[in-house]
Amino acid sequence: MLDRLKPRAGSRKARRRVGRGTGSGLSKTSGRGQKGAGARSGTKHREWYEGGQMPLVRRLPKRGFRPKGRLPYQVVNVKDLARFAAGSALDPAALASAGLVPRADRPVKILGEGEITVAVRVSADAASAEARRKLEGAGGSVEVAPRKRHGKGVATS
Repeated sequence: MLDRLKPRAGSRKARRRVGRGTGSGLSKTSGRGQKGAGARSGTKHREWYEGGQMPLVRRLPKRGFRPKGRLPYQVVNVKDLARFAAGSALDPAALASAGLVPRADRPVKILGEGEITVAVRVSADAASAEARRKLEGAGGSVEVAPRKRHGKGVATS
């Protein structure tokens, strides 16, 4: 029966055959209009291309200072650490394997949102004062050791 399989009626559309005479509706310019970049061969327009008009991204003003080498912290809240067993030693690699941060090689900052009752030992690149207070109040500890990055010092938040 496999040799008799056919697609459902109306599910396949015939390809557009351009430049095949005036009766086809796609003769002469083959559906490309008259002149311009779209009529030429080998042209592609990006989705953000505005036909030569000054693009939106260049019309809007730049605001603030954006340091080129900035690597923002990956944030983990105290409430997310409550799932670990008491006495666990948590470093960026452990947080990445648990799915709390996407990458172990980027800086991690512990923030104080939520509550924690288990005592865990956390080593991270930064921790807020509130997070440190909550973790130490639950019997845990926080070790902050910022990593150096490409010899340019410490990544800042």
